[in-house]
Amino acid sequence: MKHNLKIFTPLLSLAACTVLALGAVSQAQAADATGTWTWTRPARNGGEPQKMTLKLKVEGEQLTGALTSPGRQGGEPVKTEISGGKVKGDEISFTVTREVNANKMTTKYSGKVSGDTIKGKAESERNGQPQSRDWEAKREVAK
Repeated sequence: MKHNLKIFTPLLSLAACTVLALGAVSQAQAADATGTWTWTRPARNGGEPQKMTLKLKVEGEQLTGALTSPGRQGGEPVKTEISGGKVKGDEISFTVTREVNANKMTTKYSGKVSGDTIKGKAESERNGQPQSRDWEAKREVAK
């Protein structure tokens, strides 16, 4: 009986290690940020909130897509490709650079994907002053 126990103990240890390793691998997988995400941001001077639309695609650790925002003073919506998009676990980051009146404006977005929600920070610079605001996007249901 002791002989059988000597064989069984290492097998049990191996099985336990395998289960733990598989659990760690499944938790380390990247969250799926692919889809269309929307949120609103306050308009300047107390106007109606502006709807932002972000279309993302994840391939491995690379994030691509475009951000569509309302045009200035009721103009046509502006679509801007994101750059430097990255995915690491459930964290995403990307940059959006727009040109307004011959001035480039760069906003760095970072966030954490949890199911159908992304919560994060958007950081930019205006008139030489750093600005940071929270953003929370919801995934649109495919039609």
